[in-house]
Amino acid sequence: MFKPTSEAELRAMVAKNLRALRALRTMSQEDLAAVAGVHRTFVSQVERELKNVSIDSLRKLANALSVDVHVLLQP
Repeated sequence: MFKPTSEAELRAMVAKNLRALRALRTMSQEDLAAVAGVHRTFVSQVERELKNVSIDSLRKLANALSVDVHVLLQP
Protein backbone atom coordinates (compact mmCIF):
# COMPACT_ATOMS: atom_id res chain seq x y z
CA MET A 1 0.00 0.00 0.00
CA PHE A 2 1.30 3.43 -0.97
CA LYS A 3 1.75 5.83 1.92
CA PRO A 4 2.53 9.41 0.92
CA THR A 5 5.51 10.78 2.74
CA SER A 6 4.95 14.44 2.13
CA GLU A 7 2.30 17.07 1.67
CA ALA A 8 3.53 17.49 -1.91
CA GLU A 9 2.74 13.84 -2.67
CA LEU A 10 -0.76 14.25 -1.25
CA ARG A 11 -1.32 17.41 -3.31
CA ALA A 12 -0.12 15.51 -6.40
CA MET A 13 -2.56 12.66 -5.75
CA VAL A 14 -5.49 15.02 -5.30
CA ALA A 15 -4.51 16.96 -8.43
CA LYS A 16 -4.17 13.82 -10.56
CA ASN A 17 -7.49 12.39 -9.37
CA LEU A 18 -9.30 15.69 -9.76
CA ARG A 19 -8.07 16.14 -13.35
CA ALA A 20 -8.89 12.54 -14.27
CA LEU A 21 -12.40 12.60 -12.81
CA ARG A 22 -13.14 15.99 -14.33
CA ALA A 23 -11.95 14.78 -17.75
CA LEU A 24 -13.97 11.58 -17.43
CA ARG A 25 -17.07 13.69 -16.91
CA THR A 26 -16.06 16.09 -19.71
CA MET A 27 -16.25 19.04 -17.33
CA SER A 28 -14.19 22.17 -17.71
CA GLN A 29 -12.54 23.71 -14.66
CA GLU A 30 -15.18 26.41 -14.85
CA ASP A 31 -18.00 23.82 -14.92
CA LEU A 32 -16.58 21.99 -11.92
CA ALA A 33 -16.08 25.22 -10.01
CA ALA A 34 -19.66 26.31 -10.65
CA VAL A 35 -21.12 23.01 -9.46
CA ALA A 36 -18.80 22.85 -6.44
CA GLY A 37 -19.38 26.47 -5.46
CA VAL A 38 -15.71 27.45 -5.66
CA HIS A 39 -13.79 29.81 -7.93
CA ARG A 40 -12.39 28.54 -11.23
CA THR A 41 -8.90 29.69 -10.31
CA PHE A 42 -9.11 27.57 -7.15
CA VAL A 43 -9.74 24.45 -9.24
CA SER A 44 -6.83 25.41 -11.49
CA GLN A 45 -4.52 25.94 -8.52
CA VAL A 46 -5.49 22.59 -6.98
CA GLU A 47 -4.88 20.79 -10.27
CA ARG A 48 -1.47 22.47 -10.61
CA GLU A 49 -0.60 21.49 -7.02
CA LEU A 50 -0.30 25.11 -5.92
CA LYS A 51 -3.05 25.10 -3.31
CA ASN A 52 -3.62 23.09 -0.17
CA VAL A 53 -7.19 21.86 -0.01
CA SER A 54 -9.29 21.93 3.14
CA ILE A 55 -11.56 19.06 4.07
CA ASP A 56 -14.53 21.30 3.29
CA SER A 57 -13.21 22.03 -0.21
CA LEU A 58 -12.45 18.36 -0.82
CA ARG A 59 -16.05 17.56 0.08
CA LYS A 60 -17.38 20.23 -2.30
CA LEU A 61 -15.21 18.98 -5.16
CA ALA A 62 -16.06 15.34 -4.49
CA ASN A 63 -19.78 16.10 -4.35
CA ALA A 64 -19.56 18.02 -7.63
CA LEU A 65 -17.88 14.99 -9.21
CA SER A 66 -20.36 12.56 -7.58
CA VAL A 67 -17.67 10.60 -5.74
CA ASP A 68 -16.75 10.00 -2.11
CA VAL A 69 -14.01 12.20 -0.70
CA HIS A 70 -11.62 9.26 -0.28
CA VAL A 71 -11.60 8.77 -4.07
CA LEU A 72 -9.73 12.07 -4.43
CA LEU A 73 -7.08 10.83 -1.99
CA GLN A 74 -6.41 7.42 -3.54
CA PRO A 75 -3.08 6.74 -5.24
